[in-house]
Amino acid sequence: MNLMTLESKNQIERYTYADYETWDDKLRCELIDGVVYAMSAPSRVHQEVLLNLATILNTFLRGKKCKVFVAPFDVRLNWDTKDDIVLQPDILVVCDEKKIENGKHCLGAPDLVIEILSPSTSRKDLLYKSHYYREYGVKEYWVVDPIDKGVSKLLFGDVNLCGEFTNDSEIPVSVLEGCIINMREVFL
Repeated sequence: MNLMTLESKNQIERYTYADYETWDDKLRCELIDGVVYAMSAPSRVHQEVLLNLATILNTFLRGKKCKVFVAPFDVRLNWDTKDDIVLQPDILVVCDEKKIENGKHCLGAPDLVIEILSPSTSRKDLLYKSHYYREYGVKEYWVVDPIDKGVSKLLFGDVNLCGEFTNDSEIPVSVLEGCIINMREVFL
């Protein structure tokens, strides 16, 4: 399936991961409740922030059981039920090897998800994806604003906690003991 075919379809129609797997690999999209959301290429600033964060996390995790992945890497949040929520977070950390055994996607919730805002995705990242990450068991969710150089950190659990940080903050990664990210190294 290509983008033209998807755009011409009635958005009421729902898809699953089985459908998603048959589509053209060049099509970047996500499924939220079976609805297709096309994704455009990120900006240079978005990519610089992504690379800086991923490098810091990858260096910290070297030799540890947790692994860091960057988009495009599918997260199938409800793979064991409807399998109609397939997201591609900008950065994810997975500490349970069984969730990534096949190396193609993450089955279930990652431990940490980081989304870097873009004008075209901010509403989806802040509202829809945040809801599903919480509902399906992501422990920690960061929303990074590369333009305003800020970070919202959400901890999901029995009690949801939220913190706001700026470009000169040192932010502890709650799910990775001992990992502190100096945002001055991210927002260069």
